[in-house]
Amino acid sequence: MLDRYSSTGRKERFALHWLARSIPCHADLSAATDEELREAGQAGNEQVLALRDAPADAALEPAQVNLLDLKVELSRRVLARCRFCERRCEIDRLSGATGYCGVGAESRYSSDFLHMGEEPELVPSHTIFFSGCTFHCVYCQNWDIAMHPRSGFPAEPAMLAAVLQEGLSQGSRNANFVGGNPDPDLHTILETVKLVGAEGRFLPMVWNSNMYTSSEAMELLTGVIDVYLGDFRYGNDACAKELSDVEGYGEVVRRNFAIAWETSEVMVRHLVLPGHLECCTRPVMEWVAGNMPGAYFNLMFQYRPEYRAGLHPAIDRRLTQQEREKALSMAAEYDL
Repeated sequence: MLDRYSSTGRKERFALHWLARSIPCHADLSAATDEELREAGQAGNEQVLALRDAPADAALEPAQVNLLDLKVELSRRVLARCRFCERRCEIDRLSGATGYCGVGAESRYSSDFLHMGEEPELVPSHTIFFSGCTFHCVYCQNWDIAMHPRSGFPAEPAMLAAVLQEGLSQGSRNANFVGGNPDPDLHTILETVKLVGAEGRFLPMVWNSNMYTSSEAMELLTGVIDVYLGDFRYGNDACAKELSDVEGYGEVVRRNFAIAWETSEVMVRHLVLPGHLECCTRPVMEWVAGNMPGAYFNLMFQYRPEYRAGLHPAIDRRLTQQEREKALSMAAEYDL
């Protein structure tokens, strides 16, 4: 569990983004079509995955134009018809338009710091909280960030790369991109990772997400993200629609967890919601146990009725002790 992440921390293996830098890109980034770049990116991803177990003493140096450069270019192009998440708004963010998330072409963030409250294997985690979100959870605990995409400060890649480098000197074990949700800021994040440079070759990248990411964005993340720290909240689409205003939740999230499981390492977070053990907690556990055996599974009891939860009486309360005990019993049943 998290073996590769741990070996990167011990400087036995490079972070995936450093491997991506070693893969030459032979396409003309300015002249190639989107499809040509995507095909080249898919081939490059296969090469990165083939290098995953290469030791840190392997002679891997950045190519002059490399796979990470390609991913940065493709992400910029996606902004012109945004489909970073599966809402697929396809609006031109470069022209100043915004979609459901409300995030413009310029990313914004509310804070960054060495987070000591994440999973023990991650702390201290240098966490960057981006403004805006692709969900609208009625119980959102970070609503001041998630529901206000223009709040905070401009997220300039050069500045973010500098603070990540500073975090390394302070003992950070990873770069953790969260929000809100990081999907709308994928272009900024890839540029930031590119600018971290050689100082970050042993710095794992963590994608802290609701996992409603588009398939195109998952391709861009492959070969860059070392750990997917993903929320798996709902066991059916009806609950997802009612509580987070999202369509087709199950199919998208299951697909993305499967991709993450195949290409990287995964930490699953499941926030137990009051009254949702049979409709959500059990189906989530059953799928994870059947499709990602041995996955890191964090059963979370931190729910509290925030934001607009008061408009939904069924979840306008904290968990009972009986619900906690039942959730733990379920986890044991599924060997999680």
